[in-house]
Amino acid sequence: MTGVESHRFDNGDTMPMLGLGTWQSEPGVVAGVVADAIGLGYRHIDCAHVYGNEAEIGPAITDALADGVVSREDLWVTSKLWNNAHAREDVLPALENTLNDLGLEYLDLYHIHWPVAQPRDVLFPQSGQDLVALEERPLRETWQAMEVAVERGLTRHIGVSNFSAKKIEHLREEARVAPEVLQVELHPYLQQNALLEYCRSRGMFVTAYSPLGSPSRPERLVVEGEPMLLEDPAVIDIADRHAATPGQVLIAWALARGTSVIPKTVRPERLRENRAACEHSLSVADMDRIGSLDRHRRYITGDFWAKDGSPYSVKELWDE
Repeated sequence: MTGVESHRFDNGDTMPMLGLGTWQSEPGVVAGVVADAIGLGYRHIDCAHVYGNEAEIGPAITDALADGVVSREDLWVTSKLWNNAHAREDVLPALENTLNDLGLEYLDLYHIHWPVAQPRDVLFPQSGQDLVALEERPLRETWQAMEVAVERGLTRHIGVSNFSAKKIEHLREEARVAPEVLQVELHPYLQQNALLEYCRSRGMFVTAYSPLGSPSRPERLVVEGEPMLLEDPAVIDIADRHAATPGQVLIAWALARGTSVIPKTVRPERLRENRAACEHSLSVADMDRIGSLDRHRRYITGDFWAKDGSPYSVKELWDE
């Protein structure tokens, strides 16, 4: 992706800092979005089994490879293990199913999606009884199967999503392959500076999801009267001075912090706008002003795991 910086891993692999998020990209739409993105120069596609659209993303990638638009080596594809496949014997079959849907022989990066476990037959929990405690299904056993996936060449790198520093450290204590990437909610209202510094100290790279404040997330996750990041006066003022959109400022801010960023859109004009964010450079004063906006405000709180009777609470999920 010309003009987009990349993170280089120890083995020489490179992950473009700007990617395309595919959460909430509807079936019937997502294939065209991915095709358009690759045509515009995007080389980083972020997927997950639970998004329910990998089977449509796959043909778009296959066509782009077959038409010579991009080579497999230049494309970075991430996916994530869902909570109902945390049992050691379920991890590799789940990954193989994702590879089949995406039409790929290997992933570039595979995450544990959440530090939460569910029974095999539960996709989304309806009650606390639909969740399995980590004491019963330890994350270290899930991680051991993730390590086998690397050894078998099914994924080149493994990481975690929505993990706290405490949970990452527990994994590292027994890991043969240390987590290389953390994907977590990051934006000016939730800057997570301590977590970011922890990851840097452990040689982990960080990917920011919901970098624009997740304005298109499901209505059930929206809180009435919540602050809208894209409407923040400071963000709008900085955008006006740079002849940019607020979204471009937020993407530029994430990139300037040294994190990769995966904004989601299904609109071709927004694909181009997000791509052009790489051309905007924020000043030290801009970064300081945005740095003052932190509210520790999560748009994705994880409270859907804290149902009555659940072994999980929001406080323990984030270890705060």
